[in-house]
Amino acid sequence: MEPSKKVKLGRAAKGERNSQPWVAELRSWLITLAIAVLIVFGMHAFVFNLSTVKGQSMEPTLYESEWLFVNKLAFLTGSPSNGDVVILKDPAEDEGRKEFLVKRIVGLPGDTIEIRQGQLYRNGQLVVEPYTDTEIEDLDYGPDKISADHYFVMGDNRHAKASRDSRSFHAVPRSSIIGRADLIIWPIARLNQL
Repeated sequence: MEPSKKVKLGRAAKGERNSQPWVAELRSWLITLAIAVLIVFGMHAFVFNLSTVKGQSMEPTLYESEWLFVNKLAFLTGSPSNGDVVILKDPAEDEGRKEFLVKRIVGLPGDTIEIRQGQLYRNGQLVVEPYTDTEIEDLDYGPDKISADHYFVMGDNRHAKASRDSRSFHAVPRSSIIGRADLIIWPIARLNQL
C-alpha cells in the first residue's frame, strides 16, 4: 500500500509544478497591466490630454468635434505666449463643475489690450491675425492693462457673440490654464499642428 501513496503524492506534486508556471505567467501579466494603467493615467494627468472641441468659438481654426492633443508640460519650464491655443478652466463655472474652454492667447501680463473699430490692438499696435476670417463684430473693448500672471484670451471666431472670452470674463490667471493645444489629431483629414 505504501508505494501507491507515493504515486498519488507524486502526481499531485507534478500537477502543482505544471500550474505554477501558469499562475506565475498570469501574475506577471497582471502586474504589467497594472503598471501600464498607472503610467497611462499618470501621463494623462500630468503630461498630455486629449480634448474634444465643442462649439464654434474657435472657427475657422478649430471645428466642432475635432480632437486636440493637449500638452500639459508646455508651461512647466516656460510661459504661455501670444498666439498659443490653450485649454483653460471656464472662469464662469463654480468649483464643483469642470468645464473647459479652448481659446487663443492674445495678451500677456503687462500688455494693454484694446478693441476698436473691429481691430485688436496690443500696446497700441494693430495685431495682424491671420487665423481669423473677419473683423471683430462685437463692441469696442478697453483699453485694459493685463495684471501680473494673467492672460487675455479670445476665440478665433470674431463674428458677433460667437465667443465668450476675456472680453466678458477679463484676463484669466495662469493657474486656470491647463495646457497648450499642439495638434488637431482627429479627423485624420484635419491632422495639423496649431
